[in-house]
This record gives sequence, structure tokens and C-alpha cells, in this order.
Amino acid sequence: MLTPDMAVDLVVESLHIVMVLVLVLVVPGLVTGLLVSLVQAATQINEQTLSFLPRLLVTLLALILAGRWMAGYLMDYCVSVFTRAATLVG
Repeated sequence: MLTPDMAVDLVVESLHIVMVLVLVLVVPGLVTGLLVSLVQAATQINEQTLSFLPRLLVTLLALILAGRWMAGYLMDYCVSVFTRAATLVG
């Protein structure tokens, strides 16, 4: 039987996984955007498209470097959810 405590644990764990996976992709782009903004402020170049390409490239690089780890992390969670579901049924 699925108890409310078990349901809350599943939701908390899934939110934790989502936060970790999103942070791995968002933080490098955020830092890159900040650095580009500082350079733009120092040089007084106010072009919006100038900050897009470096952020895009850094996000793609983070996805390339951490993609295998992210997929494994998500697959481990899915396996644990299905394992728990199997123990609840029978």
C-alpha cells in the first residue's frame, strides 16, 4: 500500500533530481551571461544578441559534458521508482 509518507518521499526525491539536473545546465549559462554583461558594461557595447551565443555554447558544452551523468542519474531514479512500485504491488 502506498502511504502518504512514501508519496511525499517520492515527490521530494523527484523535485531534488529536477533541481540538480536543471542547475547543472542553468548555472554555467548564468555565470557566462554575467561575465558577458560585465564585459559589455565595461566596453559600453549594448547588444542583446552578443550575450546569447556564448550562453548557448556554454549550455551546449555543459550538456555534452554532463549529459551522460544526467541520463544515468535519471535512469537510476526511474529504476528505483519501478522497484518501489513492484514491491508495493506484490
